[in-house]
Amino acid sequence: MRTTLTRSLAALVAAAGPVLLPATALAAPTDGPSPSPGATTVTRAGTSFLTATTITAGQPVRVDASTGDYLYWSFTAEAGQVHDIAASVSFPADRSGASTWTVEVFDGLRRRQACTAGAQTPTVDKTASEVSLGCTLREVRPWAEPWSADPLPGTYFIRLSVLDVPEPDLGAPIEVGLLVGADGDGAPADDGELAVPLVPNTQAGALLTDEQAAAPLDDADEESWFDGLLPALGSRWIWTSIGGVLAAVAGVVGFALTRRPRRA
Repeated sequence: MRTTLTRSLAALVAAAGPVLLPATALAAPTDGPSPSPGATTVTRAGTSFLTATTITAGQPVRVDASTGDYLYWSFTAEAGQVHDIAASVSFPADRSGASTWTVEVFDGLRRRQACTAGAQTPTVDKTASEVSLGCTLREVRPWAEPWSADPLPGTYFIRLSVLDVPEPDLGAPIEVGLLVGADGDGAPADDGELAVPLVPNTQAGALLTDEQAAAPLDDADEESWFDGLLPALGSRWIWTSIGGVLAAVAGVVGFALTRRPRRA
């Protein structure tokens, strides 16, 4: 009897527990990064790696775009940080069919980075009004082997695009939201250190000014231009010339041996 009463009281307490607990204990923690206080919202995106819009961790992004656009953003990562990328795409009410979206992350060498968590390539049906995407990167390392694709300090690129969509839905207006979160105090466990961060080289060469491009050629330039017409003397040309001479000599000798004498 006492055992039955004890079980009944335990079941009653378990059922009434959620009601007796305070509201703060019932609130489930929200997943994903949160915007930084006072951060300015970014309202634009690039269309390639070279025109990617620069953002910082905790800076929200809200962009109006069209279905089928490739949207690019870039941010800076330091060693010891783990970055969490959360994105959302809102669709119009009338759509033809299901669509598949993807969010990709590349480092400064244009190497695609793997995601350890998050819906990187979700598919939604035509009745959905919004899709959520996510990607949690690996911890940024201070150094790595040259052959590895481990994340290293430097510039990272985010690309959001649609992989599969019905042709009638191409060009439909969409609203894209993006937020990058960074966890970690920048104190990695590795002892190594990267000499130079992986930053893309956007100035590969020097550009000539209008004066330099329109300047006439002097004598030295004309001489160098004339010299450029002649092939440089190298081992290839030497052996080619020797081979040509030997072929000519062999042809003459062969003709002399095979030539028939004239009859009187």
